[in-house]
Amino acid sequence: MTRRPCFTADPLPVSLRPIGVMRSPHLLHHEAPRQPRPGTEITGEIHLAQGLQNCLKDLRGFSHLWVLFWCHHTRGWNAQVVPPRDREKRGLFATRAPKRPNPLGLSCLRLLRIDKRVLTVGDHDLLDGTPILDLKPYLPYCDAVTDARIGYVADLPQDGPDHLWWWRDKQMQPPLVYRRRGLQRS
Repeated sequence: MTRRPCFTADPLPVSLRPIGVMRSPHLLHHEAPRQPRPGTEITGEIHLAQGLQNCLKDLRGFSHLWVLFWCHHTRGWNAQVVPPRDREKRGLFATRAPKRPNPLGLSCLRLLRIDKRVLTVGDHDLLDGTPILDLKPYLPYCDAVTDARIGYVADLPQDGPDHLWWWRDKQMQPPLVYRRRGLQRS
């Protein structure tokens, strides 16, 4: 078998078209949780594009959805990053950092309600205006891996320092956009 380089001179054309958009109380990435967290009671709405309402047939019986989205605020990426609760640089593909060669996001969200083309979801980590690329039902029999290993993350302290509020740790004023929104976090 011949190995092919990852990035070829003539890559296959890929085109993605959002199927909808997220409406969320989170406007800035520091407002959103790092991952979807059960019990946060944060709700949002996925507004599907016109003509896709028939795609929702039979979805009402599911409690959770996989939501694929485009991390539309990211710019650039690094091969190594420092994840939350860690102090060491890790390979990008061993993290869930949003800044990636293709800034795709994947979250498992609680499905609360469907009203025509609007899905109300809970426990989410998406920003307002996030382009939604696809929805898939969560299926515990094939999506839950009970004996999965979590690599270096198993050694990180649960209450370790998070660099979400980096300006506080550096004793700096937060960026102006955060000051305007009152996110100065003490």
